[in-house]
Amino acid sequence: MLAHRLKQARLRAGLSQEKLGKLAGIDPMSASARMNQYERGKHSPDYQLMCRVAEILKMPVSWFYTEDEEHARLQEIFYLLSPSEQRSILLQAESTLASSSAKSGDATEQAV
Repeated sequence: MLAHRLKQARLRAGLSQEKLGKLAGIDPMSASARMNQYERGKHSPDYQLMCRVAEILKMPVSWFYTEDEEHARLQEIFYLLSPSEQRSILLQAESTLASSSAKSGDATEQAV
């Protein structure tokens, strides 16, 4: 999953493998080759490097490791929102969850 998402985000940002590698602090002589290996899944970057890459690509680092597409999309959207918009979404989600849990509890009580 990481390899696919890394390439997807890099292309979206309009960066070459070499440029991204250099920006992330990889030795300029091997930046392109290392990024290519990461994108092909031949090797995996360590978490610290992925934190730098995520910052450069303006994506949450967790997005690169998320297998489910809907969860990944939610992370991406949430990350791109302002802090006040994030709080609003969280409040709405918590309210929806509480409402859903209450309905589930009512159905369970009625079944007993």
